[in-house]
Amino acid sequence: MTELRIDPDAVMWSARESERQGRPLLVLMHGYGSYEGDLFGLSPHLPLAPVIASLRAPIPEMGGFAWFPRGAAGNSEERVALANAATISVLEWLDSLGLDEGTQVGLLGFSQGGAMALQLLRHAPARFAYAVQLSGFVIEGGHSDDAALAEIKPPVFWGRGTADPVIPTEFIDRTQEWLPEHSSLETRTYEGLAHGISGPELGDIAAFISKFVGTGGAGS
Repeated sequence: MTELRIDPDAVMWSARESERQGRPLLVLMHGYGSYEGDLFGLSPHLPLAPVIASLRAPIPEMGGFAWFPRGAAGNSEERVALANAATISVLEWLDSLGLDEGTQVGLLGFSQGGAMALQLLRHAPARFAYAVQLSGFVIEGGHSDDAALAEIKPPVFWGRGTADPVIPTEFIDRTQEWLPEHSSLETRTYEGLAHGISGPELGDIAAFISKFVGTGGAGS
């Protein structure tokens, strides 16, 4: 299997190391061809309780970075293999943090990063408290822990626009079928929104995360 690695020096943190102890963690994963600073810009609008860590995907692509190759609809062994390798790289990075036992970890990803959030749930069904999947999809094929995930059904927020020209219809259909069986799903569609994140969606995201991290408010 291809080995990939998260660059720890590229991770953007919302708090210094000395200020992270005892706080929940929210991991951000950007979309195709982007970088760690993209989603980090959402941080002031998210609940204050979690420490936020925004990761850089491990594959240089299109002037930025990617989690796996972008391809047309249908099966792609290379895409699935690299998505799994990228997923393992995130799990290994989490292991390297030496988090206290019981530290709550949430996931938020956009587009390819949203696919990664779901793939992380599939690899480690009991490890994550919730996932936010924005304008993304579930990667094709089965996984050995899908049955365990279907038993646990972690909370998942799925937000997407009705005018998104990027994610193929086949990917959306697959995700609509898969997510209700494998998660406690909260889904929102935003009329006229293309491949992006709107203000109303950001408010819904913050409200969703606040259910699991206590009463810490959002910044402005």
